[in-house]
Amino acid sequence: MSTSRSIDLLEHVRSEAGDPFVVAAAQLGGPWLDVPARLERAVQASELAASHRASVIAFPECYLSGYPYWLSRTNGATFGDPLQKKAYRYYLESAVPVDGPEVARLKELSADLGITVVIGLTERSSGTTYCSLLTITPAGLAGHHRKLVPTYDERLVWGSGDGHGLRAHEVGRARIGSLNCWENWMPQARQAMYATGEDVHFGVWPGSVGLTGDITRFTALEGRVFSVAASGLLRRDEVPDDFPLAQALLQDADELPFDGGTAVAGPDGRWVIEPIAGREGIVVAELDLSRVAEERFAFDPTGHYSRPDVLRTTVDRTRRTAIAWEDVR
Repeated sequence: MSTSRSIDLLEHVRSEAGDPFVVAAAQLGGPWLDVPARLERAVQASELAASHRASVIAFPECYLSGYPYWLSRTNGATFGDPLQKKAYRYYLESAVPVDGPEVARLKELSADLGITVVIGLTERSSGTTYCSLLTITPAGLAGHHRKLVPTYDERLVWGSGDGHGLRAHEVGRARIGSLNCWENWMPQARQAMYATGEDVHFGVWPGSVGLTGDITRFTALEGRVFSVAASGLLRRDEVPDDFPLAQALLQDADELPFDGGTAVAGPDGRWVIEPIAGREGIVVAELDLSRVAEERFAFDPTGHYSRPDVLRTTVDRTRRTAIAWEDVR
């Protein structure tokens, strides 16, 4: 499929605030497991967001290079199956190292446009892939989070992450944070992010209106934050012909296996932009950050409405590695 098709502005919600904080979320597809093609679409979307004065743009979970959606549709857990092994090799070879040229290109893009990029990618580290989420500011790579717990069949191909990336980042007047997919359903992970002082929380998803509808509003209301869902699309014809299980996927796929669900909710839990299905493009929302403080008058889950003498969460932000080298000199 051609990557030259235009990227549309799906919705632009304006604010009466004198100096709003402008965010964008990309609801994009593109050739599955084709990193150059998807990177080009990320560039186009970022340029469009910057033209609308966005300070941040967020992309779906594993946007580079794609979600491992074949697993649940082709008996991915069949032990020793040669086609599943070939499918994993294909997936691994399409994954992106964090120190590779793709991330370097995104750093350049962020610096050139003056926009912060929150992007999901399939990270390659040796023979393992991780569901990772990068926060790239004009100054460089600010955040590198690996999904804490891969969900269900995702565990067949993704390693478990750690708490190293559970951090918020200052972007202008706002503090922003982010989580992958079902991490947004983990109460302690949400609590950790609220405790970083988030004003805007980004949840990134592979693409499902059924998933983003409830949790986006709930996160906004619970954390008294603006909650932004960036959710992807996948079309049936975006699966490459040479993927080892392409025919099986074509036989068992809707025209639109992933249908989006990008949305924005305010700190009172009300929709700023309701979940959008089936359309590709970006949404832009102008946010009045003063509303965060107003809603925390009644409830602040990690401030005046916490009880650390009764309930406490400890977060280990150590980057976990298989080997700790202690060389003798």
